Amino acid sequence: MQTLPIRLSPGQDLRQALEAVVRDQNYRAAFVLSGIGSLSTAGLRFAGADQPQRLVGDSEILSLSGTVAFDGERSSSHLHMALATATGEVFGGHVAAGCVVRTTVEVLLALLPDWQFTRELDAATGYDELVVRPRSDLS
Repeated sequence: MQTLPIRLSPGQDLRQALEAVVRDQNYRAAFVLSGIGSLSTAGLRFAGADQPQRLVGDSEILSLSGTVAFDGERSSSHLHMALATATGEVFGGHVAAGCVVRTTVEVLLALLPDWQFTRELDAATGYDELVVRPRSDLS
């Protein structure tokens, strides 16, 4: 395992930026050890919901965790986040596209050079679930 601290800048999409970092480092598997910062808009999919909720306005990331995966041309990340709004209300759920950095987001990634993560349909759950394999393109 290798660690990689990163800082995301204003205007970046949180999920897209994390996936780009993993891809650009030529890794296939990583997970978030720590993540904090601020967003100007957020997309969270709450438990059991089909569609994400859009939260507009300043918010603080209280916690960010999950897996970041890049399998060829396809990303298959699974991130969860807890947010506090400007009024102190707290929301949590699956990170959707459209989480836009307001001032900064600081993330510590754990990169797994010998592994690859994919998502495949699990007959027991009916969802695409994490599949962990040794990285196949290593000699």
